[in-house]
Amino acid sequence: MTENRTAIAPAGASKTPRSRLVQGPGLLLVWLYGVMSVGSVSRSAYQILTEFDRAPLAYSLSAVAAVVYAFITYTLVRGGERARRAALACCAAELAGVLIVGTWTLLEPSLFPDDTVWTTYGMGYVFIPVLLPVTGMLWLRRPRISPPPRPVP
Repeated sequence: MTENRTAIAPAGASKTPRSRLVQGPGLLLVWLYGVMSVGSVSRSAYQILTEFDRAPLAYSLSAVAAVVYAFITYTLVRGGERARRAALACCAAELAGVLIVGTWTLLEPSLFPDDTVWTTYGMGYVFIPVLLPVTGMLWLRRPRISPPPRPVP
């Protein structure tokens, strides 16, 4: 006896499979963004809870960096075209943030009595904050190869 089974996709599910962003060098990128997320979230949370009055601007910018890193990590792991575009936009915003804050810390160091993730272009983090979004944008802009469509039984 032969059964005719049809798969019913959940509501809102895409008809095409998600493109994987976490493969090859993308896995290292996700790992680095994950490490930066954990580091910046824990550092900014500690600084905001214990010393916020000392450098409110610097600690607030650290919290912004933490949110950006966490969102990019999430979108890279999620995969798919929308997530890729969101991650690409966030990497561009991250690079702009690093360049703006890095320049700001050189021009007006009195506003930054403590370092943030992005001060002096991420020098305290071996310049990873300025290199990571560039690497991310290069990875996310590479041509996508669509997987072949799966036959429907």
